[in-house]
Amino acid sequence: MGKVQAPSGTRDFLADDLRRRRTAIANVSEVFERYGFDPLETPAFERIEVIAGKYGEEASKLLFKILRRGAHESSGQPDLALRYDHTVPLARVIGTHGSKLPSPFKRYAIGPVWRADRPQEGRFREFTQCDVDTVGSTSPLADAEIVRAIADGLGALGVARFRFLVNSRQALRGLLEVYQVAEGRGDGVLATLDKLDKIGVQAVAKELVDERGLDVSTAEHLTEDVAADDPDLLRVKLSATERGQQGLAEIDSLLELAADLGGRVVFAPRMVRGLDYYTGAIWEVEAEGYPGAIAAGGRYDGLVASLGGPDAPACGGSIGIERILAMQDAWESEPHGLDVALTVLGGEADLMRLAGVLRSNGARVGMFLGASRKLGKQLQWANAQHARFTVLYGPEEQDAGEVTVRDMESGEQTRTPLGNAASHLRELIDR
Repeated sequence: MGKVQAPSGTRDFLADDLRRRRTAIANVSEVFERYGFDPLETPAFERIEVIAGKYGEEASKLLFKILRRGAHESSGQPDLALRYDHTVPLARVIGTHGSKLPSPFKRYAIGPVWRADRPQEGRFREFTQCDVDTVGSTSPLADAEIVRAIADGLGALGVARFRFLVNSRQALRGLLEVYQVAEGRGDGVLATLDKLDKIGVQAVAKELVDERGLDVSTAEHLTEDVAADDPDLLRVKLSATERGQQGLAEIDSLLELAADLGGRVVFAPRMVRGLDYYTGAIWEVEAEGYPGAIAAGGRYDGLVASLGGPDAPACGGSIGIERILAMQDAWESEPHGLDVALTVLGGEADLMRLAGVLRSNGARVGMFLGASRKLGKQLQWANAQHARFTVLYGPEEQDAGEVTVRDMESGEQTRTPLGNAASHLRELIDR
């Protein structure tokens, strides 16, 4: 029988990987809590009518749909879908529980999401997102606070060199007005422009003609303007429309409120973001040494109302913790192991008491549970556990009422009374 693999696009996390993930998530959570965001947890799946059509045509193809069950199973129709992100579930929560929540409502959510994507290097079907959002505020301060929380979250994850690429959906809509693109074609045109980094300028221009109905000249010039990533050029063009001016005002407000972040927030006309629910300022984060965007977000004022809730303005962002951890795991060389490994050569009751004292003092302790009484075999186990220190308590030590403590890195051994072993080991660990 061949090896049974995890489903395509998913992973098993072994001990060291899982510890790093838990530490990273705890660090990000602590940052979000400092900013006054409350935790929120929603179901892994939502009703299909809640999430369908909220993400744009490309993203909607990636929903993991769940077929009807029980007596309705034979219909072959989905009525549920795994959550695609944490933003739409948040909007649904506002619609469901809005009267019980403070306004503005600030929340963060960290947990898995699912996308029926084609698995490849660095891209998974199940992965964790770290989201932070504010609902109920139109103030540009809310957008700036999200950006700052994300920046501090990235710092807590050990990401040092990064910058926010800022644009505005209003500015992009204004640019479409400059090129006289019909309002009804706007979402599709922006979805295609969002592919610039994936398929290139020529392919985007061709798709704008073949699939979005633009004439060749408009498609080519529009694509070139966005691809040029020239803020001065776009400022001139956007000043020609009221919507373009509004978009520039959103961008400039965010740049001003984040000016003290040391040039980490810049206007980037090339940054589009294809999700349909964005309505105002949008941004992505690029970082030295990390592929692709490692965080993203923006303002989405109409989403809550589209789900039957109040007409509540909202903004938020998400850290792509998977990409960050994947790179850091590749750099990580030191596994996390036991503080103390206890060999078992007799005196089990004494060892159990010693283990209990060490654990109560915060040490990570493992005891050999195999059948072998050979010291060499047990030392191999301790080494495989990456133990820092190993306790030997053989017949000689038992007769003397002592233990031998071995430093697994240097090989140095010391003897200490059994009654003093816990404090001696604690001193070695702390040292």
